[in-house]
Amino acid sequence: VQLQAFGGGLVQAGGSLRLSCAASGLTFRSYTIGWFRQAPGKEREFVAAFRWSGGITYYSFSVKGRFTISRDNAKNAVYLQMNSLKPEDTAVYYCAAGRPITSATMTPNLYGHWGQGTLVTVSS
Repeated sequence: VQLQAFGGGLVQAGGSLRLSCAASGLTFRSYTIGWFRQAPGKEREFVAAFRWSGGITYYSFSVKGRFTISRDNAKNAVYLQMNSLKPEDTAVYYCAAGRPITSATMTPNLYGHWGQGTLVTVSS
């Protein structure tokens, strides 16, 4: 099983980026796919998730209204559209696959498969 996150880069505050997450050896429709991020010196934190069963989306308070998580069934891919980016969004972004219960969707430890991360840098 391999997850790959890509699409990061350098963007000015207020700009947009779209991250992609693709998988091999794993079919997304059986999992909840989450995006997490980790800034230097900070713990990994939840950003957004897509629960394939039911098509339910989850967002952290800090990104709700600015970020959108979506899927492409045919490509077995999940995307994170990030708009109105802020310098505090700067972090390495990871996609992950797991089967957490609904109440624990934001818990990183419940995701068993992780991609390598892609760096997002937002300049002020």
